[in-house]
Amino acid sequence: MASRSRKPTPPATRGLRTASATDASSLPALEQFLTGEGQISIGTIGPIACAAVANDQHNMLAALVRRSDETLQQLLERLDRAVQLALDDEIFTDEINTPNNASR
Repeated sequence: MASRSRKPTPPATRGLRTASATDASSLPALEQFLTGEGQISIGTIGPIACAAVANDQHNMLAALVRRSDETLQQLLERLDRAVQLALDDEIFTDEINTPNNASR
């Protein structure tokens, strides 16, 4: 019997997983905020390794510092709650520009 040559299995494709409708609905305040004039930024800010900031053209609604044991999803959920608090009650959360962070 002759042996058959096999085609190598192609490597699995890599890529970003796209958010489904249920993912977006888990962050309702951010969803609402981003459909208007809002924007969010996530990344390094000065000496802070990871922060999440939500602002519109007039105000910074929330500025959060990622905790050492916090996942990105948890940070986004906290940002969602902070944005909701700002939109509903005009209570703005700022963990970056606090006296405790002045020495960072």
